[in-house]
Parts: sequence; structure tokens; C-alpha cells
Amino acid sequence: MSNNEEFRVLSPTAILGYGFPEASFMRGMARKPHLIGVDAGSTDPGPYYLGAGKSFTDRAFVKRDLRYMIREGVKNGIPVVVGTAGGSGAAPHLEWCRQIIVEIAKEEKLSFKMGVIASDVSKDAVKKALREGRISPLTCVPEATEQMIDETTYLVAQIGIEPIIEALKDGCDVVLAGRCYDPACFAALPVMKGYSEGLALHMGKILECAAIAATPGSGADCALGILKKDSFILEALSPKRKFTCESAAAHTLYEKSDPYHLPGPGGSINLDGCSFTDIGDGRVEVKGSVFEPTPKYLIKLEGARPIGYRSVSIAGTRDPIMIAGIEKILGEVKQQLKEMSPDEDRDKQLFFHVYGKNGVMGALEPLQNATSHELCIIIEALCPTQEQADTLCSVARSTLLHYGYEGRISTAGNLAFPFSPSDIKMGQVFEFSLYHLMDPAGEKLFTHRIETFKDGEILK
Repeated sequence: MSNNEEFRVLSPTAILGYGFPEASFMRGMARKPHLIGVDAGSTDPGPYYLGAGKSFTDRAFVKRDLRYMIREGVKNGIPVVVGTAGGSGAAPHLEWCRQIIVEIAKEEKLSFKMGVIASDVSKDAVKKALREGRISPLTCVPEATEQMIDETTYLVAQIGIEPIIEALKDGCDVVLAGRCYDPACFAALPVMKGYSEGLALHMGKILECAAIAATPGSGADCALGILKKDSFILEALSPKRKFTCESAAAHTLYEKSDPYHLPGPGGSINLDGCSFTDIGDGRVEVKGSVFEPTPKYLIKLEGARPIGYRSVSIAGTRDPIMIAGIEKILGEVKQQLKEMSPDEDRDKQLFFHVYGKNGVMGALEPLQNATSHELCIIIEALCPTQEQADTLCSVARSTLLHYGYEGRISTAGNLAFPFSPSDIKMGQVFEFSLYHLMDPAGEKLFTHRIETFKDGEILK
């Protein structure tokens, strides 16, 4: 690699399935990228999608995005790397995304080699690590137990750049990975080619959300990263957007509690000496990002377990008397329900979310005296079975609807319902059971298998 040699990475969208303008993507292709990378998932939508083995993105738009990426990548000899397939990266998510690629290959009659990297970790391996003291919780996470592991439906670990590099070294044109450290799908190939790991990972940290890091930001637009020997450049691919020092620096801090050290598999990016420079034309150059390995190569585990079933009812009120006394009224309604079913722990089964007062932050809301002319009240029932949740939601809704609070004038009903039926079955509910670090103690947990496509058909 010469001092002037650059490595260009096209990031089409913040998450696979969010979409992007065709014009932006083709503008990126005209820049002759060396890699097309995309982050396909996140834990942001909560534990349900991992626990249930389902995607939080729509299949039709995932296929639409992938068709552009794989068709143009294969035809132009540009590697395509997809991380956290299917949204959560467990076995069913990986296979779901793989089937979409199989369809695209057949429809477009494409020939390429695809490396598929599973990131599932066996429960036996995790329980063994737990017994040997190789599992530690992240901040605000309880200690892991064998029961929590046993109750987990799908258990994955975030892979770093190494398994992706192995697949690329084996000549894979497309790499489809399970749960993946977000920057890894952008950083693996340039690191393999000798570029700075710190710069590549930092660039990947920003590119994983594509044009969200530009201004005005958008999760449904493309961005280009240009990696050099001692820096990288960020460039928007729509004339509507540009990168600024503020937008690039702000996204570096995105989802991070420590602004100077960004942890990942095997180490962290040290940004103590990092600088952001506006170089004109809506571009920003970043320097000084350094990767620092940790004494032990730790990986992050993610798992979810079922905890019951949920039903909800959405209602509104515009009665100023009810609004003024809403906390007291909801407390009295819950108490009445406790008296009607004393054998049930309603404090753990019934919840009222009051939007317009503290529905977003709950007890953490700093504006205690905020007032609104109307409130949205979401009644949530969480019970061991769907039938029990349906029953509790129904009784809570009818009790609140006709509750005779102090000062009430109208007797026709306290709530306005935007939908009929008013109660919604939400199905099974999950919580994160594992959000821990594991020391694999040198064990190789992730390997890839290769599938070869010839004119759209998989060779046996």
C-alpha cells in the first residue's frame, strides 16, 4: 500500500431494508468502491426479534436493497459484506437473509462465491465458561446464571473482523455474517489489505449508519468512506446532504458512554488524539484513531428468553379533571383490580404508560409539573398466558373507562378509543437474558461455509 493509495467503501443504508435512493447508490458505484458493506441489524428494537427468531425489517425491502448491492457488486467484482443478517444474526435470521440472496442470484442469474458465517454459540459452551469464571456482565446487567442460559431461545456472540477476513481470503465475493460487531463488515477487508485497524474500525463505526451521520441525517441514504494510510474521508452521496465536523464527531459518540474509547471484540478504538477537519465540498477528514488490543480477546454475548404474553389497549383523554388527577386515578384503578383478583401480582402484570406526561421517560422524567390538554394512555397487561393477558387488559380498560374519579362530571366514559377492537394481542414477550462479555479462552467459535453460485444456481 502506497501513501497515496485509498480504499473506498460504499455504505448504502443505515440498516439493510431501510432503503436508499437509486441515484445515491449509483453515484456511489460511479466512485468505483472497493467494498460494499451494510449493517443489517441491531439490538435497538429490543429483545423480541432475537428471542422470537424474526426480523424487524420487511422482507420486500431487504430484498430490494440486497438486489442492488449484490447485482452491482458481483457484476463489477466488488466484494459485498453483510453483517448481523436478518436483524439479530441468529440461525433463523441468517437463513432468512440467505434465502433472499438465493432468490436474487437465481432471478439475476449471477455467479459468485458466498461465505456464510454463523455466530450462534452453544449453551453448553457458555455454561462451561460461566462455571470457569469467563463470563462477566456489562454495566447495569445482572450476573448470568445457568437457568438464564437454559431459558434463552437464541444465543449469539458478536463476531469481529477475523472470521470475515478468513472468508474473504477464501475468495468469497459475498460474505453473509450472523451477529456482527457493527463496524466489522466495513473494516475487515481494508484491514486485511494492510490499512490501519483503528482508522478502519472508526470509519466503519460511522458508515454503519450511512447518511445518518451526515447533515441533514437520513437512515435511508448512502455514504462513502475513503480510507487512506493516515486518515479517512467521509462523503455524502446525495446533493441534499453533507458531512460536517459536528455531524461526524456526534455520530462517533452515538450509543457510547465513553467518548474516547469505543470497545469491540478484542480491543477498543482510542480517540484521545482524534481530529475532524472540514476539507470542503461537504467532506470531513478524520485522523488519529488508534486500535488498542485488550489483554484478553473478549466477545459480547446476546440472548433473549420468553417472560410471558402481552395485550395492550390504546386510549385518549381530554378531560382536564382527569388529566389533573391522572396519577391518583391510575393508582386507584390498579388498587381496585388488585382487590378483584387478590391472588395475582398486578404490580408486575399491569402497567399504564401516559404519553403527554411521562410516557417516554417514566420515573426519570425531570418535568414533573408538565401539563397537556390531552393524554394518551396505553394499558399494558403482561401475564404468563395470552388468555390471562387478554383478560387483565380487558378488565383494566373497562375499569378505567367507567371509573368514578373525584370531580368527574361526565358519566358516559372517561376514555376515547381510536381503534375498534380496542384491545390488541401482542403475543409472546421476551427480555434480554444475556448481555455479557465472554472470554472464549482461545477456542475458535466462528467458521464459515462456502456456497458457489453458477448462473444463479447453487453448485452441489
